Amino acid sequence: MTDKVHLGHRARKRFGQNFLTDDYIIGEIVDAIAPDDNFVMVEIGPGLGALTFPVMEQVEHLNVVELDRDLVQRFEEDQLLKRKLTVYQADAMKFDFAQLITGDKKMKLFGNLPYNISTPLLFHLFEFCDQISDMHFMLQKEVVDRMCAEPGSKAFGKLSVMTQYYCDAEPVVAVDPNCFTPAPKVESAVVRLMPKQVRADVDTKTLEKVASAAFNQRRKTIRNSLKDVLDVADFETLGLNPTLRAESLTLDEFIAIAQFVSQK
Repeated sequence: MTDKVHLGHRARKRFGQNFLTDDYIIGEIVDAIAPDDNFVMVEIGPGLGALTFPVMEQVEHLNVVELDRDLVQRFEEDQLLKRKLTVYQADAMKFDFAQLITGDKKMKLFGNLPYNISTPLLFHLFEFCDQISDMHFMLQKEVVDRMCAEPGSKAFGKLSVMTQYYCDAEPVVAVDPNCFTPAPKVESAVVRLMPKQVRADVDTKTLEKVASAAFNQRRKTIRNSLKDVLDVADFETLGLNPTLRAESLTLDEFIAIAQFVSQK
């Protein structure tokens, strides 16, 4: 069987389900989240409630977005939970998180994100950054490393550029595979994302396009990888060395390229 039974529920591979079961690590993550009723609390992919229940102990109300109908049913059948929990059976990658905003409260988002869709889901969430106070997500450690990578490192790439355009990012909790049932084959980590109050004025689709072009052929110099968006003379105008590779550029330089391309 591809599905493993855990507390009466099968962990489904198609949903990327691995359930967190280590109480100490759960406590560390909840402390990092810092649940607070002054914010709209939102969990993505609550699973069997490893984070849901300890967070609910500290707040009056929690919203959860869950795709798996069976898990949604488990939550909705519990009458005590229904008083404090609003469940949205939905695909988080298509969900309008702005609908959860009440008054002038910002959202605090958290969750153990399915590793197979983490990057596109993060890009979707970035669209709501102006309405978010902070986000804490468990992800594959490699993904967290890329999100937080500094220019010049091998981990620095498109995900680094886009994450750091929207947010200040830092790893906060390392999570061993043995903390899950079933144990994943990769190491995990929790990342803290703090949306920036002020961001450069740039078309984000253009920024993403430039970063994609630069890192799709990361072994090439930017003269070659960006030849479809920049002419030879453009490098001089931008004050960029065309013999550099993409990972050598800073976030500000990527933003400057995107702004330049938008105006061409």
